[in-house]
Amino acid sequence: MKKLIFMTCLLCGWLMALQAENYPYRSDYLWTTVPNHADWLYRCGERATVEVSLYHYGIPQDLTVNYEIGPDMLPATKKGKVTLKNGRATIDMGTMQKPGFLDLRLTADIPSPAGQKPRPARHHCKVGFQPEDLKPYTKNPADFDRFWEQTISQARKEVKTADILTKRERVEKYCTKDFDCYLLKLHTDRIHSVYGYLTIPKGDGQYPVVLCPPGAGIKTIKEPMRMTFYAREGKFIRLEMEIHGLHPEMTTEEFQEISAVFSGDNDYLSNGLDERDNYYMRHVYTACVRAMDYLCSLPQWDGRNLCVQGGSQGGALALITAALDNRVTACSANHPALSDMAGYLDNQAGGYPHFNHKNQMLTEQKVKTMQYYDVVNFARRIQCPVYMTWGYNDDTCPPTTSYIVWNLLQGPKESLITPINEHWTSDFTNYSQMVWLRKACGLSK
Repeated sequence: MKKLIFMTCLLCGWLMALQAENYPYRSDYLWTTVPNHADWLYRCGERATVEVSLYHYGIPQDLTVNYEIGPDMLPATKKGKVTLKNGRATIDMGTMQKPGFLDLRLTADIPSPAGQKPRPARHHCKVGFQPEDLKPYTKNPADFDRFWEQTISQARKEVKTADILTKRERVEKYCTKDFDCYLLKLHTDRIHSVYGYLTIPKGDGQYPVVLCPPGAGIKTIKEPMRMTFYAREGKFIRLEMEIHGLHPEMTTEEFQEISAVFSGDNDYLSNGLDERDNYYMRHVYTACVRAMDYLCSLPQWDGRNLCVQGGSQGGALALITAALDNRVTACSANHPALSDMAGYLDNQAGGYPHFNHKNQMLTEQKVKTMQYYDVVNFARRIQCPVYMTWGYNDDTCPPTTSYIVWNLLQGPKESLITPINEHWTSDFTNYSQMVWLRKACGLSK
């Protein structure tokens, strides 16, 4: 009985977290979209239908819904209208003749108080057609391995492992009875440094290590206490790092001055993309491996288990680190960015940062550079166990690219596919990744 009550409470908490992410708090309308296949997946040539419902204040709405249907992240190929009856209607999405995803995009005008314009309500639903057969557009350079071996070897010559740590301060406000927290500055190559918060479980034991690189953006580490269950319950040594050399305690004014440098055409993900040796992300990928060098030097490390975990850009960096560093024993990644970025040139969805939206970003030379930095070419080389999770409704890191990465993984792998998810994960999923990593380390929960 106690187990049933616990599971009921856990499920309710998970559903509340899911609702808070997928439908904004205090929203007075709600869409539901239910494909006629429970897993949202179809064979090529098979027709998909979706039952659409719209509620306002919980009351079914008999409204006209405008819809568009098109391939994942590409322009619509079909448009139409449907009238909801008792709040419901069924839309025929058609089919695809080759592997991919179709996106049903919905819009309806919600009535407003007298004198005000109707409010548009929008939603979408993606279904897949044989996504297990999706293949990348991105080519695999013949000198890929040599390029990265030389890059990392050069960084290690410039800064020896014993000299990586240039600053380590205990941060009392983040320390608890379960773990200690330190702010680190790591000198990762001749020029670059990164910051990170290191949490170490209290006690005299030795522990597995997990590196957690960040999502995209020019930002510092603002929530170092967000996933302390890694140290508190998982008994992991955890390093949450940033990639731009931005001190997490800097003032808002200082941060705004620095971040302004990367605005407009100087976005860091396109900075130096004309030349593979000068691309901004070269030192970022290197920094992840150098962070592992430092973590392996800790006396509290158990000497066996070295893990990486992240989401979006952090998911990409986790997979990349697992490929570049054969010491990594387990990798957990959510909806990885930077995956098949030039895929748009093959008339299919490409990965974040969606260079197709920027002028002159898919030139022949830039595409060649991308090949050395695209997750698909790292995924081919990963040998350690990988746990991946992604959602179908994601427009930031679309399911097309997540499947492409998944299909390329050669080693042991497990997946958690959450069709309704957009670009988010629930607290339940985040915690389950830590549990999976402990299992991968051969440890009990």
